[in-house]
Amino acid sequence: MAAQSLEKLLVLQERDSKRLNFEQQLQATPREIAAIEAKVAAEKGAIEAAKSEWHGLESKKKLLEIEIKSTEEKVGKYRTQQAQVRKNDEYQALTHEIDNGLAAIGKFEEEEIGVMFQIDEAKKRFAVAEAELKNNIAGYEGKIRTLRDREKNLRENVKEAEGLVAAARPDVPANQIKIYDRLAARPGHPVCVTANGGRCGGCHLKVPTHLEVLAKNGNGTEIATCSQCGRILYWQF
Repeated sequence: MAAQSLEKLLVLQERDSKRLNFEQQLQATPREIAAIEAKVAAEKGAIEAAKSEWHGLESKKKLLEIEIKSTEEKVGKYRTQQAQVRKNDEYQALTHEIDNGLAAIGKFEEEEIGVMFQIDEAKKRFAVAEAELKNNIAGYEGKIRTLRDREKNLRENVKEAEGLVAAARPDVPANQIKIYDRLAARPGHPVCVTANGGRCGGCHLKVPTHLEVLAKNGNGTEIATCSQCGRILYWQF
């Protein structure tokens, strides 16, 4: 046990430490929720990208179909005109246009086949992304619900811990609470640490003999503090 002169201060520190721990967990929870929501958004974004790629290819296929139809109509028109002409040079000119049109149709149809293959691949990617999201979304939503519940419980824990801290403060001597509050304003380490073994339990540097004796035998009126880090020193019996 610790020196009786600091027992009430150590009770306060323990309760304060629990309060801070609950508060830190509470502060971290929204970030955890946001991280999961970001994962959901990223997967939805992947689905939308796959869908956009698919729809873009469908639009390209429709444009090719329009080009093919338009060119076929031109070829049909040239053939009708060819049947009506009498001059050889006009006939040959129309033959040239027909050949060019048929060649263009062949290129369009070849490109259309390539686009149709791309559409099939894009559909597969979309299906995989959609299935993956559906598989993951339930897990993500479950995690978010758990975090929401934990957030609610932590709020209650913080409130309860604040009450316990408030109840402990009046029992601590004024000179001790003054030093404690000043040091507690520096987060990240306990205010009260042991001096056993001749070293500060906080910074681990050697404690002068007179401070070690004071930490062990002090009556609470005079408080031993580390000459290096300023923490309150106590002796653990």
